[in-house]
Amino acid sequence: MVKLPRASRWLHHHRLWAFWLVASVGLFGPWLWARAPRVGLPPPAMPCTVASVHDGDTLRVVCHGKRRQIRVYCIDAPELSQRPWGQASRDHLRATAGRAVSVRPHNTDRYGRLVAEVFAGGVNLGLEQVRAGQAVEYRKYCGVPAYRRAQAQARAARRGVWRRRGAQRRPWEWRHR
Repeated sequence: MVKLPRASRWLHHHRLWAFWLVASVGLFGPWLWARAPRVGLPPPAMPCTVASVHDGDTLRVVCHGKRRQIRVYCIDAPELSQRPWGQASRDHLRATAGRAVSVRPHNTDRYGRLVAEVFAGGVNLGLEQVRAGQAVEYRKYCGVPAYRRAQAQARAARRGVWRRRGAQRRPWEWRHR
């Protein structure tokens, strides 16, 4: 066996290392890329038809022939039994949603509902509910500054649930009473 000079052995060793690196990326790169989370890219929106509006933050829709129950992302609306706000919140969502919506899923809640942003004609329905004072920002599950600003504006303008000072309970407080 012929012994290579030291510089040639070093070069030969690094070429093998580079070969295995390139081979590993070629073999495992596509597999890793397909499973990598897409940071910064929102999930694609699905076209859906509204079947019914249950309350101010829950809809039933049909997407690609499948019925889904949607919990609107980032908001908490008054319960139907919270009079008069619950029914007003539901009616406002029903009027702004219309029939055709786009749903951008985020996750699933503990009740099996799809938590998603819902859009009608390019309008974010959750944000619109907060702007109109028909729902509040659900800070426990949302850190989007636009919702906080919309709530502050609705409160300052005394819209919806903010119309009468002190008379409204936050939905999560109402449920835990």
